[in-house]
Amino acid sequence: MNYNVIQPMDGNMPFTCLCLLLQLILTVGFARSAEQHEAPSTTFGLRTVGRNYVEGKQKRSSFKMAIFADLHFGENAWTRWGPHQDVKSIKVMSTVLDHEIPDFVVYLGDVITANNVAVGNASLYWDQALSPTRERGIPWATVFGNHDDAPFEWPLEWFSAPGIPHTSCNLLLKSSVSGEEDDCFRGTPRTELMKNEIENNTLSHSRNGPKELWPSISNYALQVSSSQDPNTAVALLYFLDSGGGSYPKVISRAQAQWFKHKSQELNPNSSVPEIIFWHVPNKAFKRVAPKRRIHKPCVGSINKEGVDSQEAEMGIMKLLVKRSSVKAVFVGHNHGLDWCCPHEKLWLCFARHTGYGGYGHWARGARILEITEQPFSLKSWIRMECGHVHSEVLLSS
Repeated sequence: MNYNVIQPMDGNMPFTCLCLLLQLILTVGFARSAEQHEAPSTTFGLRTVGRNYVEGKQKRSSFKMAIFADLHFGENAWTRWGPHQDVKSIKVMSTVLDHEIPDFVVYLGDVITANNVAVGNASLYWDQALSPTRERGIPWATVFGNHDDAPFEWPLEWFSAPGIPHTSCNLLLKSSVSGEEDDCFRGTPRTELMKNEIENNTLSHSRNGPKELWPSISNYALQVSSSQDPNTAVALLYFLDSGGGSYPKVISRAQAQWFKHKSQELNPNSSVPEIIFWHVPNKAFKRVAPKRRIHKPCVGSINKEGVDSQEAEMGIMKLLVKRSSVKAVFVGHNHGLDWCCPHEKLWLCFARHTGYGGYGHWARGARILEITEQPFSLKSWIRMECGHVHSEVLLSS
């Protein structure tokens, strides 16, 4: 599959190969190469020449994305258990990537367990989580979860006999990033995590959102376009920071208004399908959740806990259900849920718990999305760490 990376300012197909362009909306440009990011262009437009043209690993008539949710790197890092879980999480991601060979990866929040990270810069663990995708040359985007910048929580066992807690970075991780022990427990804010990811990874499509949406950070849009007609979008992807950690779990009214204006700007006639990503489910997920077993029209394999939703509704769901172009919302957070259920004219879907960090003993895996064009379709399934595939569902009907 060929696909172009573009730089602006801010089912089976009837043809051999669909070439897709992934365009970052109103942000700095990016490229699938080892070179540095270029400066933002001064006008809107598509760049289809030079190093921005990239040939994918295989040619196919679709655009495929893998969703990695709730990896929780860095959890219990001072024990044997913690680092071992991170190794197992890397194995899960590697298995999924090698089976599916996606064109793009979405890291759907809780990339790290910051409340367990006693190191001056949690980006060390963030970088580890990105490594399987980066090593395969696959571009990605991230969105924050409630654990990614959570304040450090002192483990109670540190205060048991002989009563002297581990207060040195060197004792915990053999080395200190900053050289000052006080920094070990200050946490790494969202802004710093995002800054480090963007500056050190040319494959990253993640971006800081508008400053007026602070403290939420990961609010941005990407466009998928056909290279047969680069001016025509195939789909729009929206990423929203659902909070938690350093501030309440909520998508604010300001974020909802940002989405309203951005979607009207990019897709005024709602003619382009839109796909939404955030981490913590909102209350609409509670309303559609299966009571016990998963029955049609819902599709999935595990329904082992209740939905832990955001703390309040600030208007985002009302906007989504009014837009006929919105096809699905994808969330993580609940490790024991992997279902998709219809809500109004769109679908609400949980990803699959990917990481071995975090609670739960259910088998790990990842939700896969596949976009095709002419006619548009959005299909999803779950790929397990053992290679098994299940819960396929058409989300564009």
